Amino acid sequence: METKGINTFEQLLEECDARGKRIWQIAQAYESEWCEVPVNKVRKCAMESLQAMKEAIRTGLQSTELSMSGMCGNDCAKLQKRFAERPAVFGKTFEKILTYALATSEENIRMGKIVACPTAGSCGIVPAVIIAIAEDFNISEERQVNALITAGEIGRIISAKVSLAGAVAGCQAECGAAAAMAAGAVTQLLGSPPKQVLNAVALALKNILGLTCDPVCGLVEVPCVKRNPFMAIIAMTACEMAMSGVESKIPVDEVVDAMDQTGQLMSPALKESSLGGLARTKTALELQKRLFG
Repeated sequence: METKGINTFEQLLEECDARGKRIWQIAQAYESEWCEVPVNKVRKCAMESLQAMKEAIRTGLQSTELSMSGMCGNDCAKLQKRFAERPAVFGKTFEKILTYALATSEENIRMGKIVACPTAGSCGIVPAVIIAIAEDFNISEERQVNALITAGEIGRIISAKVSLAGAVAGCQAECGAAAAMAAGAVTQLLGSPPKQVLNAVALALKNILGLTCDPVCGLVEVPCVKRNPFMAIIAMTACEMAMSGVESKIPVDEVVDAMDQTGQLMSPALKESSLGGLARTKTALELQKRLFG
């Protein structure tokens, strides 16, 4: 099956409609052709990533070790303690998504093993959403792999137009893209067709446009760690809306174009340089002096 040349979401949807396939089917065929490996090897790699994500969650849930800076590392434990004493208003699945996203992101700042999806700083968003929903809806690992492959295809197409790096386009290109990937993946995981999947991508991404990358002390800790659970909930909001038939008035490819333009217009001081935003607040400067002199 010839699939090379899919570089927009419009092309992807046309391919899905023409062949009567889901996004993951088109994506794994594309990957197989591009890398010149069998489809089962593509799926094996995706399964290995899924297992690594689950291990990062398990390890992160059990640890309170702080990062080397001492700024982050024990917030997931605080959430778990609170939820054990008083459940979240939005229920158990909401609790899982928050804690899983934090657990994974805190593993990253401890230098633990994570899956960059699409980056290390945004590593908690896709795993938290896919795995929490899969657990609570009893979804097989095979379907979780399908969702992960879909997430990868979403990230690949976004990256064809915009570099997924905070230094290039701000955090909208890292946590924003991750939220879009998670939104599309979970919408598919819950049984929606490709059109709704891509609509979820558009809804998530357009509501994160302009998100700055302003790491305190130049470290991927503050506000990066806590952004992961926030973006995971945005992904679920996009999923719920898309599955209800709510549509983005701006097509997804145009949303990506807008993200690219927004990144170009964004000041360099707000793109991972730590020269603006939260990184230049009074408290941030005091922390920087304490850590680095």
